[in-house]
Amino acid sequence: MNTALSFAGVGLALLVLWANLRPWWKGGRDPKALVPYGSTLLLGLLATMCVGGLLGWGAAGIVGIFSGSGDTVVSAAAGTSGTSVATARLGALTAPGGVVVTGYFGAILLIWKGAGKTDKRRMLGGLATGAVLGVLPGVVLFLDWLPTTVNGAGDYAKALLEGQVSL
Repeated sequence: MNTALSFAGVGLALLVLWANLRPWWKGGRDPKALVPYGSTLLLGLLATMCVGGLLGWGAAGIVGIFSGSGDTVVSAAAGTSGTSVATARLGALTAPGGVVVTGYFGAILLIWKGAGKTDKRRMLGGLATGAVLGVLPGVVLFLDWLPTTVNGAGDYAKALLEGQVSL
């Protein structure tokens, strides 16, 4: 994904992150309450690896929207112009890894269909936050294990279906 990201866009993504974590932190801190946000945050991170596909296109669009919106807000509020930040790529997917990501995307779509209004908003926020933060070099370094894990899960599932490994 080759998209310019502004510092204001990162700030906007962090604001969405805070808006979702703050009520959880002040509330009962039930881990289940983070599932709508966290599941789509992961999808947003995975989408940044889908360079040639629809998920990657969507992640790039989200980054562009957040960058433009953040720059507009900062310009209007503070009177300064936006500044860009360095970006990086989380990793490359293999064909089996792509199947895993596509399956996860399908599962999220099924969850979306049954979700309430509040959970749908949280899910959108998680997707956007994951897409924006997933191109930051510091986040990429922290999550360097994710592409290997997804590709490994796909390789294992393929080998299992081909009878090359057993449970």
